[in-house]
Amino acid sequence: MSDILATIPLSAIRLFEAAARLKSFTRAAEELGVTQAAVSWQVKALEKRLDQPLFQRLPREIVLTPAGERLSRAATEAITVLRTAFSDLVDTGEGVLAITTLQTIANQWLAPRLGSFQLANPKLAVRLETDGRMVDLTREPFDVAIRAGGGEWPGLESHFLFPSELTPLCTPGLRERLGGLARPEDLIDAPLIGLPEEWAAWFRAAGVAAPERTALAPRLTGDAQMIEVASALAGQGVALGSPILFAAEIAAGRLARPFEATFALNGGHWLAYPRDRRRSPKIAAFRDWLLACAATAS
Repeated sequence: MSDILATIPLSAIRLFEAAARLKSFTRAAEELGVTQAAVSWQVKALEKRLDQPLFQRLPREIVLTPAGERLSRAATEAITVLRTAFSDLVDTGEGVLAITTLQTIANQWLAPRLGSFQLANPKLAVRLETDGRMVDLTREPFDVAIRAGGGEWPGLESHFLFPSELTPLCTPGLRERLGGLARPEDLIDAPLIGLPEEWAAWFRAAGVAAPERTALAPRLTGDAQMIEVASALAGQGVALGSPILFAAEIAAGRLARPFEATFALNGGHWLAYPRDRRRSPKIAAFRDWLLACAATAS
């Protein structure tokens, strides 16, 4: 049995790995661009070659057998090693660092700083894309992500950058029209932009009972912070925004921060990348640079 691997095509292992990970022949076929029948046939051929079942075929699902579980873990590790090896080869030839993050982080914090990274790494081009969904870094063409959350994502190594905290922001003119906003209670009757539940959390952090009313802005999905603060910049009301991400607007006097009280949202902001690619030179260079930038965030 020592030469059994030589008789099994890599395509069969790849199809089995996808089916085991997705727990579906149909979804594995969609991911790999083949037919469901091809996946089923390859898995049956693999089971016949191994002389034991890898899946239990139930009426509406497939479940790995104990043998399938063992082979699934090994197949996933093998595919990951191959993917890493190919990625490293591509890294050497391309010299492109692909970053994915939320629009607010990209526009307000990362983009203004990227010039210094480019100057320090002139042979490395940067591709920055914004996406409201959580990109799968193990399968999609991105090297790193800057994302909000708790910092624990399977298969990824993550580094804390700065907290994800929100505080009321408005124009100095609106603050004056609202009487100066000397106390958190002064916001109860103010035009509030954003989600009522987020405002309720801020009022609790400030030691004030939240007003029982809806906020001014529509309930936006995804990364709405930049849009809401843009409304505040237009004088339409008071929005909840990050004092770190909007530090430039606060320092320039375009936005006023009436209160020090903040409330934590989504744990924090993190740099994340596949754990098996942590030695990639371009990822290491970006990580070291970004952590140095984050150390100065306040």
